[in-house]
Amino acid sequence: MEELTASWTRPGSVADGDHVGIWLADFEEALRAGDGANLASLFADECHWRDLLAFTWNISPHEGTAAIVNCLLAVQPTIQAQNFRVATNRTPPREVKRAGVSVIEAIFEFETTLGRAHGVVRLLAAQPDKAWVLMTSLDELKGREEPINERRPGGSAYSRNFGGENWADRRAKEQAFDDREPSVLIIGAGQAGLSVAARLRRMGVDALVVDKLAKVGDVWRERYHSLALHNQVALNHMAYMPFPPSWPKYLPKDMLGNWMETYAWAMEINVWTGTTFVEGRYDEAVGHWNAQIRRADGSERVLHPRHVVFANGVVGAPKKAKAPGLEDFKGEILHTHGYTEGSRWRGKNALVLGAGTSGHDIAQDLCESGANVKLIQRGSITVASVDAAGINHGLYYNEGLPLEDCDLIAASGTYPLLVRGYKMNVKKMQEIDKDLLAGLEARGMKLDFGEDGTGHQMKLRRRFGGYYLNCGASDLIINGQIGLLQYEDFERFVADGALMKDGRVEKADLLVTATGYQNQQEVVREILGEEIAGKVGPIWGLDADGELANMFKPTAQKGLWFIGGGFAHARIYSHYMALQITAREAGLIA
Repeated sequence: MEELTASWTRPGSVADGDHVGIWLADFEEALRAGDGANLASLFADECHWRDLLAFTWNISPHEGTAAIVNCLLAVQPTIQAQNFRVATNRTPPREVKRAGVSVIEAIFEFETTLGRAHGVVRLLAAQPDKAWVLMTSLDELKGREEPINERRPGGSAYSRNFGGENWADRRAKEQAFDDREPSVLIIGAGQAGLSVAARLRRMGVDALVVDKLAKVGDVWRERYHSLALHNQVALNHMAYMPFPPSWPKYLPKDMLGNWMETYAWAMEINVWTGTTFVEGRYDEAVGHWNAQIRRADGSERVLHPRHVVFANGVVGAPKKAKAPGLEDFKGEILHTHGYTEGSRWRGKNALVLGAGTSGHDIAQDLCESGANVKLIQRGSITVASVDAAGINHGLYYNEGLPLEDCDLIAASGTYPLLVRGYKMNVKKMQEIDKDLLAGLEARGMKLDFGEDGTGHQMKLRRRFGGYYLNCGASDLIINGQIGLLQYEDFERFVADGALMKDGRVEKADLLVTATGYQNQQEVVREILGEEIAGKVGPIWGLDADGELANMFKPTAQKGLWFIGGGFAHARIYSHYMALQITAREAGLIA
């Protein structure tokens, strides 16, 4: 997730709340009056604002007083933001240190013409009349409030309906879509697709999720046998339904798969499994997609949703390995995507080509299954222990705050602040991991900490790879149980293994290629065509404003959306995507 470093936290005081209350009142007065000079005076020389739909109906970062004030003044006449106040029943204002800066951090609430919202403000502790960071976040649309908690439905439509349809009857009819078209077609029933579908349902938008696998949750069940999450459970809850409090800190894949199946049932999500999205074309004249899908029985149907959401991850098909002599190798070749478990390779020789997360995990699984395994490193990587990585992963989620407050605070950082925070955190991580890193370098592992010292988090953001969080493979490399080879010392593959430049042959019965996946743009090109792929451009990676390219927000192709990333991305950003789609379905925005 996108977090800023925090060194310490002081409990909130009356003075903190007073400073925030005064600032919010002055902000609202200047905003209502359209007073640019007074607005500007409320911000520090260095200042940042990230808007999540509340003002701009988009995910919009701004840096510097002029950019912030100009945007606020431009949208306020339409938005009519008002009633700014310190949020009740939320984490109270408190003094913290973020990215090395002492601030008073507060959650506030307000409303606009169309919705209700919350935000985060960070006032400089040394100048509490000046805001360093502002984040504004749309919570709900007026008149489209979610029927949850005190607004939950009574269930009278199907409760004790003697002689009529019960809940199961209605759910079966609803899922069939025999008498209607879905407003939204979601591709992929993983955490992202299910989260978007659950939120859209609560907002009254009819959505259908399709997934090519046989059961909901198979996207996790069918991955390699030993897989578990590398960050802790507190970060990974799903929207509306947190994991049970007894569940382990690091969740194994099969627990996740089973939970997703339960989640889809409990959240009443319409899912067609065993269903492939074959192709789609957008009809500009009528404003909907012609989306061809193929069911498990071979039957086909063309659906006409107004929105298509790709929630199938941020990568496509496995990328085929390219290496000299690969065609001459007589052993078995598997991509990590097709690897399950290593027991049948006990006592045999294995090579793993690629030293990212999957390469490390599979090398560890092979080693602990009794295989003689060596990892072939193709380029330098970032390595961190799971504990050290928690400085970034779970920062706010370890502060004892409610999950909704953690999510709000975690989404407050603009790109320049993320870079600054990650640089600081990497230095701390290197100190924590100094023995681990020294041991790896002694074995010949080539390490880096990102092009600008921002470590694995910014590598994830920029290119979705190039790092490993140690779950034990690094220790096995250090003690020699997993061998380490460098690709630059490799000559070519031969029938019985890898011929090295010094003339020795590294014997292998199995070669696992940890060579990654095609990018999502290639998936779009294959299914939606060259024109749309070109119009949309890169998916994931950095956009010009530092946000993730084409993720969670409108794309250049009307009615086309993308969501991906980890569980926290799915939980947080499914909310904003669902709000944007709902606003369009309600005719509130174009």
